[in-house]
Amino acid sequence: MARWLRRIAFALLGLLAALGLYVAVAFALVFWPANAGPAREPPEVEAWVLSNGVHTDLVLPIRSAAIDWRQLFPLADFQAVPADAEFVAIGWGDREFYLHTPTWADLTARRAVGALLGGNRALLHVSYLQRAQLRQGAYRLPLSAAQYARLVDHVRAALLSGRATPIAGAHYDAQDAFYEAEGGYNLFETCNTWTGRGLRRAGVTVSRWTPFDFNVTWHLAPAVP
Repeated sequence: MARWLRRIAFALLGLLAALGLYVAVAFALVFWPANAGPAREPPEVEAWVLSNGVHTDLVLPIRSAAIDWRQLFPLADFQAVPADAEFVAIGWGDREFYLHTPTWADLTARRAVGALLGGNRALLHVSYLQRAQLRQGAYRLPLSAAQYARLVDHVRAALLSGRATPIAGAHYDAQDAFYEAEGGYNLFETCNTWTGRGLRRAGVTVSRWTPFDFNVTWHLAPAVP
């Protein structure tokens, strides 16, 4: 019995050490960002990162010279998009978690551990938003036209086989829809690493690895849209 207790204790210590290393690396990389330095081009596109303290979304203008998101994510896929919606919020995440955890009250240990361990395919969550819905947790994302075009390419690349395939009947509210996505969620590929990868591709200053929301938002300025 004592031998088994020692084994369990060592296993728990190893798990705690691995978790501590994971968090320490994430914190350390905040201070070694990619694309550090002053912006090379003036901002031309009004865009945002939206964080709820855990998860981040890209918030982009519905229509610009680069793309009209309504052509990629048609309003027919949504129940009732407000006529005055100005932005589209796009996030990537675990399929099981997204579809069965509409609020934090719905979170279970099984779903949380299952997402971290991986094995489920990913989805894109898309919401059309009014400006007033961005009052909390919004961070200014200054982008030139060229940077925005690269961010658009990042979103397009996340769609399964390059097509926007909606999940029938899957909605949190009247303004959102879910789409099939490339990849799978795990401890090292989180919703925030997807956001961060897009920002790095666009040339925005951001941590080189972004497992947590603070890795995404640390170098951005919080602001009220």
